[in-house]
Amino acid sequence: MEAKLEKRYQEAKEIYAGLGVDTDAVLAKLEQVKISLHCWQGDDVRGFINNKSLSGGISVTGSYPGAARTPDELRQDLEKALSLIPGKHKINLHAIYADTDEEVELDKLKPQHFARWVEWAKKEGLGLDFNPTCFSHPKFQNGLSISHPDADIRNFWIRHCQASRKIGEYFGKELGQTCVTNYWFPDGSKDIPVDRMAPRKRMKAALDEVFSADINPAYNLDAVESKLFGIGVESYVVGSHEFCMGYALKNNKLVCLDAGHFHPTETISNKLSAVALFDTDILLHVSRPVRWDSDHVVIMDDELQEIAHELVRNDLLGKTHIGLDYFDASINRVAAWVIGARNMIKALLRAMLEPTAMLAEAEANFDLTTRLAMLEELKSYPFGAVWDYYSAKMGVPVREAWLQEVKQYEAEVLSKR
Repeated sequence: MEAKLEKRYQEAKEIYAGLGVDTDAVLAKLEQVKISLHCWQGDDVRGFINNKSLSGGISVTGSYPGAARTPDELRQDLEKALSLIPGKHKINLHAIYADTDEEVELDKLKPQHFARWVEWAKKEGLGLDFNPTCFSHPKFQNGLSISHPDADIRNFWIRHCQASRKIGEYFGKELGQTCVTNYWFPDGSKDIPVDRMAPRKRMKAALDEVFSADINPAYNLDAVESKLFGIGVESYVVGSHEFCMGYALKNNKLVCLDAGHFHPTETISNKLSAVALFDTDILLHVSRPVRWDSDHVVIMDDELQEIAHELVRNDLLGKTHIGLDYFDASINRVAAWVIGARNMIKALLRAMLEPTAMLAEAEANFDLTTRLAMLEELKSYPFGAVWDYYSAKMGVPVREAWLQEVKQYEAEVLSKR
């Protein structure tokens, strides 16, 4: 490690110690945090089975060269991204990313179709999370999947979700890290429906069937994810926040809070402490909405920092599963992973360096002057020196040095695809 980095860290360590913050202990805690990188950033949500155009309320914009075309290329790109992100993390797979030489339908997927992913994850020391893919498929009809009134269509998606749970269980058993299997359905209506209740009744009954088999929570946890609206389902979404939160709390499932799935003026940071009182674990999908669920690359904005503060201040890291969820094809896809993941980890570091006990005591004593003054002063504390030291300590590039590695990788690998 460069002497200058060490010197700056020691100076920052002394400054934070004056607030009662042990930076060494903070970095040891940060090292235990796992971020789940979403595989679909690498190929624009195409996948490797039933490789069709996107449908179901989502869209990817841009045509930057170098998208992964095969599972091996996607894993190669993920390895490059992970080499530039401090810590050991997880990879989040969608069902359409099965790595198999046989043609297989979604409702016939089995653990064996993901054996190569598991073999790779073992070699890399990674965990795996999972998602059924209930969009971009001929049986996503009339804007509906698992809530469709046609029993044949509905049962297809039920079987697919049941198969996905078994795959999640397989990941957990093989890798020794609990898999979180997340269920999001794009079901809804473009215009105002007359009957909002019937599709929700069908979705509720279908989910009861999906989750009817017992699975050891040490291997697999189930989460349900809501959405406000999407392209083609602007007026009504079956799996609304109220529906998913109610279902999760009643049935002991995780609530998935996606930063892009709420009203543009609504934030998920404020929901964390409320949900944590009633739910066992929480799944976060960290994204950046601009005008709607546009899934921009995560930046160090106010909401990201507030999410991190809520997780740290309320001691929620042990019960919160953090995943990234965005897809940007207008920039280098490997860089998109690196920028988002490094920002998520940076935000957590900044939150951990806060003297939470001191601030909470001032608040409890209604010393709101001290609370405000300290929160503002902390913004100029030398967190960057701690981050640089952590990056070097974890063997990843310091500051923007990672960008040159991505540029070289683009020249040597991505540009040749």
